[in-house]
Amino acid sequence: MKKYTSINDIENINSWIKEAREIKANPLANIALGKNKTLGLLFFNSSLRTRLSTQKAALNLGMDPIVMNVSGDAWGIEFGDGTIMNGNTAEHIKEAAAVVSQYCNVIAVRAFPTLTDKEKDETEQVLNSFVKYASVPVVSMESATGHPLQGLTDALTIAENPLKKKPKVVLSWAPHIKALPHAVANSFTQAMQKMDVEFVIANPKGYDLSKEITKDTPIYNNQKEAFKDADFIYAKNWSSYESYGQILEVDDNWTITKNKIVDAKFMHCLPVRRNVVVEDAVLDSENSLVIEQANNRTYAAQLVLKKILEKL
Repeated sequence: MKKYTSINDIENINSWIKEAREIKANPLANIALGKNKTLGLLFFNSSLRTRLSTQKAALNLGMDPIVMNVSGDAWGIEFGDGTIMNGNTAEHIKEAAAVVSQYCNVIAVRAFPTLTDKEKDETEQVLNSFVKYASVPVVSMESATGHPLQGLTDALTIAENPLKKKPKVVLSWAPHIKALPHAVANSFTQAMQKMDVEFVIANPKGYDLSKEITKDTPIYNNQKEAFKDADFIYAKNWSSYESYGQILEVDDNWTITKNKIVDAKFMHCLPVRRNVVVEDAVLDSENSLVIEQANNRTYAAQLVLKKILEKL
């Protein structure tokens, strides 16, 4: 495996889930695999779960992780071709990626979208530049349009909590005070499309995700209707895709409440704003899987790194 930058890099999600569960049962079984190998973790944006879980995954495989907050600790990186670099950027991605490739056997990158320039965001300039100019495998720890480590984690979490042979899974938009990316929602949608589940999306009008992502997935503008007979409810906020990056007026009744989810399992990638996205009664209930999801981040990352190391 030469890279992991999208859920679509997974050929058979069921076999991947099976292998992830085996890793979870014995996390140190392959600790010799990464001996004398280095993982470079480059963060253009802040992180808690992604940073710690990916670093832990590397350690479980015997790798030596190096972590760098690029936006604060490195020279400003230029990504454009033919740019006259007489501004704030001091280093070009061509040199930066090549140099990091000499220090690291695998590079993991986290970068967020602008949420102002849809075309630029969809080119995945930061992530794809590392893929293009690095001479070692690249892993996405979230990018402008996707979060494939989270999507794999979510698939694993659902598989570990079987409620019936073909569960109903709902991805529900929920309110937030800030304009947020589409990355988690996109990758979760792509992951569910690969699984044997009944999958639907619930969001207010004006908040449909890209049709290239949703494809034939049913979309409800009525949350109550979408939640009917749901087994899993995944809450996530995202800004408007059509009115790109904007927060449109919407009824706060989209907040996830105990009365709405009934007996469904609740999921969220975290961090989550309590009593804005979801009420305390849901997060603190036995049906909440958010801590289990966070734990599974390690094993999803470890599976990806294992598959890459096996090909080095």
